[in-house]
Order: sequence, then structure tokens, then C-alpha cells
Amino acid sequence: QVQPVESGGGLVQPGGSLRLSCASSGSPLEHYAIGWFRQAPGKGREGVSCISPGSDGPTVYADSVQGRFTVSRDTAKKTVYLQMNNLKPEDTGVYYCATGELWWATSCTAEYIYGMDYLGKGTLVTISS
Repeated sequence: QVQPVESGGGLVQPGGSLRLSCASSGSPLEHYAIGWFRQAPGKGREGVSCISPGSDGPTVYADSVQGRFTVSRDTAKKTVYLQMNNLKPEDTGVYYCATGELWWATSCTAEYIYGMDYLGKGTLVTISS
């Protein structure tokens, strides 16, 4: 079973950058679509981005991060990354990577927030001056 593990969070000033990583302590991620989600204090979880399995499948971004965040996959390292640039205070939250059996060998769609049942414990991102 896939066991996502996130890393790379921290405290950054507005306008700064961070790169989050997602690996698996169980089965590898390479054949799964991987979603990134975040949860701000006092708010529900929202989808941020999704990357398809393989090297050339579609990616999906939330409108709020389009043009600032980039999701990528390093197959050799079996790791998915979320590069976050021009960070804003409203990007603050716990970031999770996730997947699910429904997303095995399945490309991302706008519905990626559904069926991603394997979540990591999250990594905290704080944007503050």
C-alpha cells in the first residue's frame, strides 16, 4: 500500500519560495496520480494540484496557485515535488500529498479531490513576515 510522506515545509516570507517533496514509505508512487492538498487554520481541506502517472500526463492546478506552483515527478527518485513560488500569506497551511487506488494508472482530472484516501501526515507551510 502507498504511504505518502511529505517534507519541505517551513517558514517563509511573502514572495519567497519552497519546494515540498512527497515520497512513499510503502509501495512506490510512480504508477499513481498524486494530489497535493492544503488545509489552512480553521478551514477545510482544498485541492492544490495533481500530477498524472508517468512523464507526460496532464497536471491540474487550483486557480489560486496557477502560475505560481509547479508540480513535477522524478521517477528515478520516486518522488513528487511541489515547487511553490511567490508565496502569499493565504498559502499558509498544512500541505498533504495523497493518492488512492482509484488513481492507479489514471490521469488527473478536475475531480482529483475525490478518491484520494491515502494521505500523509502533512508538512506545515507558514508564510509570514
